[in-house]
Amino acid sequence: MPAGLCTITRYRCRMGNGGTPARGRRRAGMLLVGYAVVALLIAFWPVPVDRGASGLLDRLEDLLPWATYGRVEFAANVVFFIPLGWLLSILLERRRYLVLPIGILATVAIEMIQGDLLAERTASVTDVLANTAGTCIGMLVAAVVAVPKRAPER
Repeated sequence: MPAGLCTITRYRCRMGNGGTPARGRRRAGMLLVGYAVVALLIAFWPVPVDRGASGLLDRLEDLLPWATYGRVEFAANVVFFIPLGWLLSILLERRRYLVLPIGILATVAIEMIQGDLLAERTASVTDVLANTAGTCIGMLVAAVVAVPKRAPER
């Protein structure tokens, strides 16, 4: 497990690494802002961000017949939302029950804006499902990586 992943969380990792609680949340907050900027650029780019990759995706499917465009796109959407679930789980430690609704609302809002305001983009229920799955995986990563600090032994 990368040590950097451990130091971002409020908790000590199983490896024993970790920072102070406030510093961990501050780092997670900064990472969330950076992630949000990149995510918004990708989500609201006026044309599909994979437009130039069709040749590469065709070659990939020739090599791996199961790696269809739809499956690659679905997997990319899952991976795209893992950081959201992970970082929100760190920031909303006492309100983790809000992470999944925030992830769902974010992806529904993105899809609605893409469908209504971006002529060359389309809204997709499949994207909502994939993004929600990514948020859930991010929540699980945060739960697995983090172990609550124990009181010092006397």
